Amino acid sequence: MSRSARRTGFAAAVIVASVLGAGSALAQQSVTLTAGQFAVKGFDSRLDRDVLLENLNVFAFRLDDFNGGAVGGSWDLALGDHFEMSLGLGFYQRTVPSVYNDYVDVDGSEIFQDFRLRIVPATATIRFLPFGDTPVQPYFGGGFGLYAWRYAEFGKFIDFSAVDRFGSFDTFNDRFVAEGTDAGGVVLGGVRIPFGDRYAFGLEAQYHEVSGVVGIDNGFLEDEIDLGGLTTQVTFQVGF
Repeated sequence: MSRSARRTGFAAAVIVASVLGAGSALAQQSVTLTAGQFAVKGFDSRLDRDVLLENLNVFAFRLDDFNGGAVGGSWDLALGDHFEMSLGLGFYQRTVPSVYNDYVDVDGSEIFQDFRLRIVPATATIRFLPFGDTPVQPYFGGGFGLYAWRYAEFGKFIDFSAVDRFGSFDTFNDRFVAEGTDAGGVVLGGVRIPFGDRYAFGLEAQYHEVSGVVGIDNGFLEDEIDLGGLTTQVTFQVGF
């Protein structure tokens, strides 16, 4: 290797080390804990072939019955004063009781079943803080996620293809389950207020766009399930 090449390589190494050193000086790590509510999409914004929409034609429940508590956490890396990268993990599960809209059992009692939805989002997001490190810090951003989900319907159901000797439809107990992991997107916005040297409290909203396949062949009334919705949550951040 020539002396000129060695000098060039040494200079490049110094520059890279300087940049990395500056980046680590600007970076501050933190952990954020969240708790709030996940609200599923409404009637007019869901997928056309959504299983919950189809179920509304047969079963007595409301879409907002699926709104429920959600918790989560994230590891955050501040990149200067205006950007922050986060890797997050959340958890939501809700069980909704139901009966048939227009049918009862042969003894006149309701025919009960439950619908259960669970979503575990793993997200990677970028936040932009337009005013930087101020006493009140509004921000917005977005990213993508992998959503592990499970949807189940279990209880007593009507077999509309079978009629007993009294002219009533047969009923049966069963369980129908679908699960998967699907990619989706997330946009977010919020505000946080630092206090002390290491802590911050805030409010945040995240809108998720993602869907999965449950399958008519698996016993469901439609092929897909819309897993998107709005998470509103309080945040508590600890820096280190």
